[in-house]
Amino acid sequence: MDLTLTKAEEKVMKILWSLKKGVIRDVVNEYDEPKPAYTTVATIFKILEKKGFVGRKPIANTHEYYPLIERGEYTRNFMKSFIKNYFSNSFKNMVSELSSKEEMSTKDMEELIEHFQHQIEAKNKK
Repeated sequence: MDLTLTKAEEKVMKILWSLKKGVIRDVVNEYDEPKPAYTTVATIFKILEKKGFVGRKPIANTHEYYPLIERGEYTRNFMKSFIKNYFSNSFKNMVSELSSKEEMSTKDMEELIEHFQHQIEAKNKK
């Protein structure tokens, strides 16, 4: 299964994750103006179905779509791929890059350290 999404596919999935399930019109209605054409969203759903991201069931003269992959699962896979492709598969390299370029405030760094300390404590208790 191809776990990568284009920006357009990701937008549709974010809406569908929010709705839990819906027909194409439900998704189109969630877009800001200018809304995409119905046929554009229908094409994206066909692609997402092929990729294994959505399932569908017939309802009257249309189809209701629902996610087959949870948002959290997609996010984890995306982040793993991102770190692998851009930071030599090293979370440390990513954090180092962000913190050294002043992208991360001192407060953010302190919160991250605190988060990791809690994670370490939780893992040590197991």
